[in-house]
Amino acid sequence: MLDQEYAFLKELVEAPSPSGFEEPAAAVYRSYLEPLADCVETNVLGSVHAKLAGTVPGAPSVVLAGHIDEIGMMVNYITDEGYITFVSIGGVDAAVLPALRVDVHTADGPLLGVLGRKPYHILEREDREKVTKMDKLFIDLGLPADEVKRRVKVGDPITIHVGMEKFGDDLIVSRALDDKMGAWIAARVLEEVKRAGGPAGDLIVAGTIQEEIGLRGGQTSAYAIDPDIFIAVEVGHATDYPDIDNRKFGQMKVGFGPCFGRGANINKEVLRRLEAAAAAEGLDYQINAEPSGTGTDANTAQISRGGIATALVSIPNRYMHTPTEVVSLRDLDACVRILTRFVLDLTADVNLIP
Repeated sequence: MLDQEYAFLKELVEAPSPSGFEEPAAAVYRSYLEPLADCVETNVLGSVHAKLAGTVPGAPSVVLAGHIDEIGMMVNYITDEGYITFVSIGGVDAAVLPALRVDVHTADGPLLGVLGRKPYHILEREDREKVTKMDKLFIDLGLPADEVKRRVKVGDPITIHVGMEKFGDDLIVSRALDDKMGAWIAARVLEEVKRAGGPAGDLIVAGTIQEEIGLRGGQTSAYAIDPDIFIAVEVGHATDYPDIDNRKFGQMKVGFGPCFGRGANINKEVLRRLEAAAAAEGLDYQINAEPSGTGTDANTAQISRGGIATALVSIPNRYMHTPTEVVSLRDLDACVRILTRFVLDLTADVNLIP
């Protein structure tokens, strides 16, 4: 991965963008895509669409979608003493929150806060073994109560105060890799397809919003664009660390290539072509069983309008929905190469009917 590609990934991942507040990530995404795409638009919900026009009449149009929102929290109440209580935006695990540092994003900019609770020493004995519920946690901004109430408003979004770092064997760790890295992959594919001479049919990259609270951006983007093929580029649960039962959750290993979903949500011809693209590039991939709908934008896209040929390509992710999500840079680069080959190999005679 080139330095400028890594810098784009880091900037996108670190841009604060809880569902409903995606504007910072959308701005980063537009800035990268505008020099590359034929046109870049942002719809009324906030999803970003960038298009490379196709050159072959009748060739299928393709959407590559990654959502640019992340889980987070929202200010719910400010106590008389100036402490903030909060509610979750998306699937936040209360078990990982105590003692974290957070950013409260106000109209005047972010304020650093500390997530507090009673210390271990004065917890009741029976409570020491329990997860502290979210409504028993609070945020300390270290400011006088009147200043907190002046600067912070109910409804202000909150993100965990961590950034992206490299570690280990070509790995990265960060919050919000779900799914900023999917959006990054889609943008990089557009860049590589353009460098290779352009797509046969229209290629649209979609940075969708509000996925974490109900696939809302994916649903509206799929309906508006109405492509022939829609591929959600997502994270999937890695199963290569202790206490994960492969018999229950299948097998998905970090560093062993992207994972293609197989099942009812996946068009068979699109999957066949993804596998062929991986083989053509000499790259490993994994398969994940998806026996019904998936919890991704591919699910809502498949049943948009009269139906769309969909697929799900996932990057194995350890510790999803925590501040320490882990993915492999090699997996990201391999996914870019496979999806680039997939797009370039599409022809006007593709038959997507089962």
